Amino acid sequence: MQRISLLLFVLVVFFPMTIQAQPQAPKPDPEVRKLHAMVGHWTYEGEYKPGPLGPGGKFTGEDNCQMILGGFFLQCQGAEKGPRGEGRVLELHGYDPVNKNFISDTYGDGGGRFSGVLTISGNTWTYEEKWAVAGKQYRVKDSMVLAPDLTTGTDKVEISSDGTTWAPFWETKWTKAKPAPKT
Repeated sequence: MQRISLLLFVLVVFFPMTIQAQPQAPKPDPEVRKLHAMVGHWTYEGEYKPGPLGPGGKFTGEDNCQMILGGFFLQCQGAEKGPRGEGRVLELHGYDPVNKNFISDTYGDGGGRFSGVLTISGNTWTYEEKWAVAGKQYRVKDSMVLAPDLTTGTDKVEISSDGTTWAPFWETKWTKAKPAPKT
């Protein structure tokens, strides 16, 4: 009987301490909720403008976006068809709580890579990125505006090889598909 009483005493006294001692899983910064606007399946159509990376022309594509890694990052995987052929991209967006800004990295199957900062103000997403393609670096500015219902949007992108002179690069219209296709 004394053994049982001792065991109960140990459980009552020490069990709550072990529960409290376990560290809490980290949670994404509240700012990360802004990235949720892009979660889903998106289709788009647009037009490249003639410029430093070739001739212009119409293109179409789609992006599938989801929150990953415990809700800390937005991942979008896309495919596009246009005058430059077919291509795929992987985008990763997250929030940097130290610098209090969003980070953005995009990788293309042709070896291209965008890397930069994303600013989200209301329904306007503004990217300022460096783009490395074919051994050369470009600066890119992208302004995307989502409709209030977050089901459509437009973006306009400019490109520069010197960071001073800017030229139109592409314009796109986005539509969130309903329902999202099964992957």
